[in-house]
Amino acid sequence: MSNEIARRGILLVLSSPSGGGKTSIGRALRVTDPNLGLSVSLTTRPPREGEIDGKDYHFVSAARFDEAVRNGELIEHAEVFGARYGTPRAPVEAALAEGRDLLFDIDWQGTRQLRAALPGDVVSVFILPPSMAELERRLRARRADDEATVRRRMGKAAAEIAHWDEYDYVVVNRDFDLAVASVRAVLAAERLKRVRQTGLASFVSALLA
Repeated sequence: MSNEIARRGILLVLSSPSGGGKTSIGRALRVTDPNLGLSVSLTTRPPREGEIDGKDYHFVSAARFDEAVRNGELIEHAEVFGARYGTPRAPVEAALAEGRDLLFDIDWQGTRQLRAALPGDVVSVFILPPSMAELERRLRARRADDEATVRRRMGKAAAEIAHWDEYDYVVVNRDFDLAVASVRAVLAAERLKRVRQTGLASFVSALLA
């Protein structure tokens, strides 16, 4: 008898203010978890150094993005710092049906829309910084933004953090390895929920036969 039990996939959302650690935590999770894929968003912003089209994002024009919205191709979409981001519907629905989990690096606006579209499939985690001073230090340390952009990101951080109570779980990123372990524990527990293990009834019936 096979020990594999069919289950429905999970949409794992990580949100934080810029510099809070959501992207780095997501990368660390995926290194050790072959069943956790990345939801690749459409975006109208230009690629950053090292980013690959189709792997990190689908980089598209504003016209193509508008077309995707009109055609219902996106589950959620939002504008962040002047650029637009959206989640393609088809690969998400396929992953859920096949029992594969997808990681989402999106903000609170996208999380609301994703939960509205697929309420039983979303597991959301908000990553908090240990302090605003540390958040600013991390933003500056990554050397990805000019001074004006750092100030703009810090100015928006409080408004983003204000939505922490809309999330299922909250992790304070004081220590990176501990934060990764905490999110990994959340994912492990959510995978074991009875309602997600769609093949459990048939497994138990075979067990008792």
